[in-house]
Parts: sequence; C-alpha cells; structure tokens
Amino acid sequence: MIIPLQLLPPQTQTQTQTLALLPSLNPSPKPHPKTLLHCLTPLQTPSALTTPTDPPQPNSDSGLRFREKLLYLQALKVNPSKALHKNPNFRSAPLNSLKSVEKCLFSMGIDRSVLGRIFDMYPQLLTCDPYSDLYPVFDFLLNHVNIPFPDIQKSIIRCPRLLICSVDHQLRPALRFLENLGFVGKHALTCQTTLLLVSSVENTLMPKLNYLQDLGFSYEEVSRMVLRSPGLLTFSISNNFGPKVEYFLKEMNGDLAELKRFPQYFSFSLEGKIKPRHQLLVENGLSLSLSQMLKVSDGDFNARLIEMQLRLVDERQS
Repeated sequence: MIIPLQLLPPQTQTQTQTLALLPSLNPSPKPHPKTLLHCLTPLQTPSALTTPTDPPQPNSDSGLRFREKLLYLQALKVNPSKALHKNPNFRSAPLNSLKSVEKCLFSMGIDRSVLGRIFDMYPQLLTCDPYSDLYPVFDFLLNHVNIPFPDIQKSIIRCPRLLICSVDHQLRPALRFLENLGFVGKHALTCQTTLLLVSSVENTLMPKLNYLQDLGFSYEEVSRMVLRSPGLLTFSISNNFGPKVEYFLKEMNGDLAELKRFPQYFSFSLEGKIKPRHQLLVENGLSLSLSQMLKVSDGDFNARLIEMQLRLVDERQS
C-alpha cells in the first residue's frame, strides 16, 4: 500500500525527501555515514540541508588563533610585520609549534629574554622543526666542535646564524677547513670563534687567506696570524684589509714583518684610532710599535705621549 506523501507526518516527509535525493541507495539497511556523504552532491551536504532558521556558525576560531600568535610575538618583542613578511608560513603554523621552538632553545640554555632578538633576525626559525633543524646543530656543536654544554648558548647568542645553517652543507665543511688551517688543540674553536663556522669556505675564508698571501706572507705565516687573531677571517677585504694595508704601507711606512707580529692591527678602527694616534706621534716626532700604539686605552696612550715628549725635551737640553 502506498501512502500519499501529503498524509505523512512532517518529520517523515523530510526523511522521505532526503532519501529521494539518493536514488542509488536502498533505504534499508541504513547507509554508513561516510557512504552517505560521498553520495551527496555539494548542494546536498548536511550544512546545505539545514533549515533557514539555523543561525550561521561563527568563523572566528582561526582569527583568534592568529591573534594569539601575534600576541606571542609581541611578548617576545618580535616585530610581527617583519616576521610575516619574511616567513609567510607563520600565518598557518599552530601556536604550539612556535612554542616548541622556544622550548627547544630554552633547553639549551638560551633564555627567553634573548629569543626576541634571535627570532627578529631570523624569523624562519619560528616555524622550523626542532628535531630536524635545531637539535642536529646542537649535536654538532657539542660532539664534533666539542663546545661544552654551558657554552652552547654563548655560541648561539654571539652568532644566531648557526641555527639556520645546514650541518652537512655548511658547518661540517667549514669545521674541516678550519681544523686543517690549525684550529685544533689549544687553538680549537670556542664559543667565541664558532661564528667562523657560518662562513663559506670558497667565497669568504679562502679569499681572505689568498689576500694575505698576496701581500707577501707564506701560507704558514698566514695560518699563525689567523690563529693569533681569528677575527681576521671575519673582516672585509675591501672595507678593512685594503684601506688599512694601504695606510700602513704608504702613510706609516710600515714593515710587513710588524703586521705578522701584530695581526690585531686589523681589528682597530682606521679612522677612530689608527690614524689619530699615528698622526699625533708624527706631529711630535715620535714613534711606537703597532702594539704599543694601539693596545692601550686613550688615557694610557696620552700619558705615554706626554712622557715621551718630556723625555725628548730632557734629551735636547742635556
């Protein structure tokens, strides 16, 4: 017996209308929910079958989560605009993944107070995977460079770029090159010199060694110079070596042997210290070695200058 649709109760009518949209399904037995959803067309999804009186569902969860991430950055004193510009993945990354990076760095002794500066310099760290990106770097520093655990945080704070370097493609080749150069034993890398590991062997380290050799130093002499003053490997050839060598040779009539004895010369400011002190000596007819001229403070240099002037006067009067 077929009952007219008009005579069915309202609830039964709705069920019958829904099943009528699924001609391929047998009303009995009841289909599996996944099968039902696959059979529905886009206009027949459960959300489309709601009555007009159903209130719209708010879509503010994603906005709230994004705001939480922005507040998190502000708490770390990271510029949110800069972070979003340099790391678009930040927008979709869950807050927990950001906090996992902080926990990883904190576990290595890096305090929250410095995280903002690190993240601001390298926003890509915000969405990195600690297990594939960070812990391999820490393992390399601990077990291959042999940096003591308490000094790991000093290495990172001094050179946060270590955290974004590939162990296999950057850090390991640089360590091998530096060890061949002589950075072993008592000259082994420390938390003060691990920043050398982020330098490209071919594009940064080798050109500086070649420049010093072109001045007339042998490879062995250059090696001893950089072991005494590792900062030489961080200086620019055009902005540091070139101008200072030119001034030393032309204005100071210097001898390269003295540079070999005192390679720290390149670590002093040409305009702020080297030129002013040298010119004072010239004006007074005096001279000092590079180490005597540069290693002392301004007060000690002026006191030594006065002492030399008085001695010179006494010699002239005697």
